Amino acid sequence: MMSHTDLPTSLWGYALETTAFTLNRVPSKSVQKMPHEMWTGKRPSIFFMKVWGCKAYVKHQMSTKLEPKSHKCHEPKVEQTSQVVEENSTNLETQPLRRSTRERHEPKRYGFLVTTHGDVILVDQDEPKTYQEAVSSPDSEKWLEAMRSEMDSMSENQVWTLVEPPEGIKPIGCKWVFKKKTDMDGNVQTYKGRLVAKGFRQIHGIDYDESFSPVAMFKSIRILLAIVAFHDYEIWQMDVKTAFLNRKLEEDVYMTQPERFITPGNATKVCKLQRSIYGLKQASRSWNLRFNDAIKEFGFIRNEDDPCVYKKASWSIISFLILYVDDIVK
Repeated sequence: MMSHTDLPTSLWGYALETTAFTLNRVPSKSVQKMPHEMWTGKRPSIFFMKVWGCKAYVKHQMSTKLEPKSHKCHEPKVEQTSQVVEENSTNLETQPLRRSTRERHEPKRYGFLVTTHGDVILVDQDEPKTYQEAVSSPDSEKWLEAMRSEMDSMSENQVWTLVEPPEGIKPIGCKWVFKKKTDMDGNVQTYKGRLVAKGFRQIHGIDYDESFSPVAMFKSIRILLAIVAFHDYEIWQMDVKTAFLNRKLEEDVYMTQPERFITPGNATKVCKLQRSIYGLKQASRSWNLRFNDAIKEFGFIRNEDDPCVYKKASWSIISFLILYVDDIVK
């Protein structure tokens, strides 16, 4: 809609609202009735709807014989008149944008830190964006402990082996991603340091092939929650820790050693990945294939319509399982 008009990007939100308004009043293949009709019980009327971006001529309340009787308008605002005429056109005149007069303040969560080298960096006090910010923050010890925990997981799962860089191969990089996990009251519970590969440097056909991985449809989750509420079933939500480390890679992928954890005496070596990690193009697909193979060994049957929904029936007990990346609802 915005591509076929000359409207400013400031009206993008109104385009979204118009789209939702329209979709609620037109039929679809999913349901026989329109969403508006299902909600209100009345069939909606669309006689008043106009083409998005059409010209609107607003009649002036007072004008002389030599002045225009109306002016063009496209901003979605209330005019003090009902004398409005539309044209099905997209050649609009841009009106001056109204600016807010509210005083702006810098967010308090930002602050300045001085590094050991004398550099001044802007730090998000909630979560550091880089390794340098993490080790310079007041919570540096907690972030370092989170990184050590991540490296222990890598070692336990034998994610990579150190090798000399092959001739003609340029290893992909990696970076640390930091996250604070809080409870319902906003109190920090855990500090999470995730090592992520720079998968955007991978080359299709060389170090990855297929990357598609299905996720559960939201309507599947809503159906399951409706069944649980109706029958008063029990429901659990689970999160798989280091999910992407569970399947071996089929391709040869080389990565640089992570910052701060370069093995002494092997600084020139690179990591040959044995298992997928976060950030790789094929990481999500590898995890999904591994999960599918493992869950079927426990007697679960995959749904034909939604490949991320599984069912298991045992006598009078029936279990449903929905997978959304590494989150599970059962």
